[in-house]
Amino acid sequence: MTQTIPPLPPHWPYAPRSASPLTQPREGVDLPGLAGPWHLEALPDLRFQEPAEGLGQAFGRGGVLRAGSLVLRPYRRGGLVRFLNSRTYLGPGRFQAEFQIHRALWDAGLPTVEPLGWAHRPRAWGVEGVFLTRFAQAQPWPRNWDASAAVLPQLRTLLAALCAWGIHAPDLNATNILVTPDGALLALDWDRAHWAPAPGLLDRYRRRLTRSLTKLGAPPEVIAAL
Repeated sequence: MTQTIPPLPPHWPYAPRSASPLTQPREGVDLPGLAGPWHLEALPDLRFQEPAEGLGQAFGRGGVLRAGSLVLRPYRRGGLVRFLNSRTYLGPGRFQAEFQIHRALWDAGLPTVEPLGWAHRPRAWGVEGVFLTRFAQAQPWPRNWDASAAVLPQLRTLLAALCAWGIHAPDLNATNILVTPDGALLALDWDRAHWAPAPGLLDRYRRRLTRSLTKLGAPPEVIAAL
């Protein structure tokens, strides 16, 4: 599953990075903490040299691992469907699509973690998948509301940039906003994101984030400032 990447909009607020190298396929790979064999599509210099451990600070549906400088996020379904099928997908298209848009965002200079690749292997009547990124020394915003004064202006810039490029990321919520020790924002988890220019996209982002902040018990002044 591939998407056509439109050109960057005028007045893009971030400095683009050098284009990422092409991924290379590897068969029969053992992933740290997840055994194998996996079909891996990843940057050519990616190596697995450290054992895996649970990434305890992560939100989400569980199972996120850290192996040295790498983070491995297994795909997990949400909603009611997770009680019937928690991790089986018809094919790897969803994993490939996330990597494509994440790499486009990374290359465009958007503040996010570096995407490294994705992997899949047969499971039941379909496949299961894993997404791989570079580890960033940061913590989820909901674990550090005191950083909100620094986060909110950066978040407004991020949302405006996504809307200008026409990117709809339905999973962008407060738990997917990281804060580095020096107060910089990093946005992650671009699963199901796609280019879909539409009126009212900024309002959709604000409503999604407001629901997330309210659910997570953010201070009222933070919600109001958003």
